[in-house]
Amino acid sequence: MTLELRRTDGRPLVIGHRGASAREPENTVQAFRAAIAAGVDLVEFDVAPGLRVTHDPVPAADAPMLDEVLDLLAGAGVGAHVDLKQPGFELEAVEAIERHGLAERALVSTAFAASARRVRELRPQLPVAIGYPRDRYRISRFAWPKPLTTAGAACLRGVMPARVPLLLRSSRATVLALHHTLCSRAAVSAAHRRGAPVLGWTANDAGTVERLLEAGVDAIVSDDPQVVVAALATLPAA
Repeated sequence: MTLELRRTDGRPLVIGHRGASAREPENTVQAFRAAIAAGVDLVEFDVAPGLRVTHDPVPAADAPMLDEVLDLLAGAGVGAHVDLKQPGFELEAVEAIERHGLAERALVSTAFAASARRVRELRPQLPVAIGYPRDRYRISRFAWPKPLTTAGAACLRGVMPARVPLLLRSSRATVLALHHTLCSRAAVSAAHRRGAPVLGWTANDAGTVERLLEAGVDAIVSDDPQVVVAALATLPAA
């Protein structure tokens, strides 16, 4: 079945972030199996140079290989959301996707516009997401004071509808992956007007899931997809 990212009706897609990384170590086979068991539509994972599945620039010796993860997902009938952590190995990544028969059930994402453009050149038919903002140092995991984060997010959220066209145009991306604090009806509509579905990341509680649903996102990325599946089941709009 061909991957349909745009939410035309019903619930958004559910994507396990680095697997079910709230329940098992991120980017591990255990996390991916837990995400599959939770009922995700796609599993997201990081890919570093050398095609190791890891967020870290220097992969651990036991980091899974991309082929191993793609084989697992293909066998489970689950889509693959392949997040390229650095530019430079786009061809190897898309060839691996095709080698496992996942070309029609895969999404490639990156925070680098040049990398997104390269994937689009190589495989124009493959959905490519540009991620924003770039979480190079995992700042999303820091416990910043709430007033600071609330004010900063509100300011950036206000300008996102104008920024969306620039992000999509400069990267040639066909999908927008946006941090949940920056998702709004206006930003999602700006992407939709350009034919780009929106993925909201990373939502780990029912309140955030409901807000993303109301904003009109097409997919919800979560460290704990089981929470998202359960929350969507209780919402009238789902």
